[in-house]
Amino acid sequence: MIYLQGADELAENPQTIAQNYELKIVPDDQLLITVSSKDGELLELFANSQTLGSTGSSTTVQEAIGLRVDREGKIDVPILGEMQAAGLTRGELAENIKNKLIEGEYLKDPVVTVQLKAFKVSIMGEVNSPGVQTMSGDRVTILEALSMAGDLTPSGKRDNILVVREEGDQRVSYVVDLTSSEKVLTSPCYYLKQNDVIYVQPNKAIGVRGSATMTFISASSSILSLIASVLSIVSMIIVLKDK
Repeated sequence: MIYLQGADELAENPQTIAQNYELKIVPDDQLLITVSSKDGELLELFANSQTLGSTGSSTTVQEAIGLRVDREGKIDVPILGEMQAAGLTRGELAENIKNKLIEGEYLKDPVVTVQLKAFKVSIMGEVNSPGVQTMSGDRVTILEALSMAGDLTPSGKRDNILVVREEGDQRVSYVVDLTSSEKVLTSPCYYLKQNDVIYVQPNKAIGVRGSATMTFISASSSILSLIASVLSIVSMIIVLKDK
């Protein structure tokens, strides 16, 4: 099957890209938080704290330290204490940390960045390299993930890709048709999220071959072939004896 059929029409009718790919932080995410300031003296409190894993730089408060979001969606930020993280974007959490630093008079002009260390996506079924893929960055599409899995096998069903996703306290599923550019590009799971599971179903031919009915038929055929061979040999022996 041809992927993204109808995509050639985008040349004359460009599609507006929905800027909704920024990930929301969820429990079990690993966050990298960096705080910097122009005034190095204000950072001494942080730079001297091994809890933050600082390298001792005069401009870096926290460097390459991962803070895991707990089951309640909170993180324990050194010096600042417990803060809500789940449900926020990286930018929103960075702004909250910045405000706390200013309110606590730790820093006057902090610059805070929050990065998602990585998130994983499971790719199963009729792909050439199934497994768990670790992604970086917010903007990862289902097409990129399938490419990382070596694309679909010839027996993969292109028009019925299943995506299972956790949304809050619910688990939902979506179906993506790779053969239609409109259905792929407008799908709510075109941009992937943490812990998405992508399952590529087999087509009818491979499904029939692997079914219990076909297994029974194949086994029966083998037995009948064996019986036929034995009867043939017995018949030949009888004929030879008669001669």
